[in-house]
Amino acid sequence: MTTPIPPVIGGPKTVIGIQDVTKIYRTGSVEVAALGGVSLRIDEGEYVAIMGPSGSGKSTLMHIIGCLDVATSGSYFLAGEDVSGLSENELAVIRNKRIGFVFQQFNLLTSLTAWRNVELPLSYAGVPKAERKRRAVAELERVGLGDRVEHKPTELSGGQQSRVALARALVNAPALILADEPTGALDSKATADVLNVFSELHRAGHTIVLITHEEEVAARAQRVVRLRDGLIESDTMNLVGGA
Repeated sequence: MTTPIPPVIGGPKTVIGIQDVTKIYRTGSVEVAALGGVSLRIDEGEYVAIMGPSGSGKSTLMHIIGCLDVATSGSYFLAGEDVSGLSENELAVIRNKRIGFVFQQFNLLTSLTAWRNVELPLSYAGVPKAERKRRAVAELERVGLGDRVEHKPTELSGGQQSRVALARALVNAPALILADEPTGALDSKATADVLNVFSELHRAGHTIVLITHEEEVAARAQRVVRLRDGLIESDTMNLVGGA
């Protein structure tokens, strides 16, 4: 059952509502506070870049946003659902149905064609095979790879592989697209191509959170959140971003 979002962390169109989130890692008697009380609201259709130096907490925050880890304290509502206290199995369902992931290394299976890589989230969700292929091909066409659906990752360029990963992230119509350094392994041309796709997705109304250390990548976002020492240092609108 969907729980209403408390007013302090958003409303009906809030995709991410994080309030006073902390994360403490313990090794024996040693405690390290990766996040020291972060509150963040991201509404439907926003394109947000999260930045910060090594040790700032941005990777920890990404893991919590992506339901790959849980906070030590605080609350997190994703698209209206309180995910703070869910079990690992329940979080796995959230990750499959609510979040589309794009990782730096793309995580494509080299033995499978492009469309079969894209259909994997649908397979896990129990969608019939014919419907899986139809939706997978449609998403590949959407990112400009309609002529590469039967190609394997080794037959694609880095930029094309990243677009396969994007198509896979989109195929379940997720509430959130979460991208972790998606251009880190690409050359400048492929980076520009991928960022253009993100911009098109933003214009189409998708909610995008992009983790990056590159200023030129963050400049394409609508909003930039900067972390330092486990806290939000700044949260600003980018007047030229999201184009």
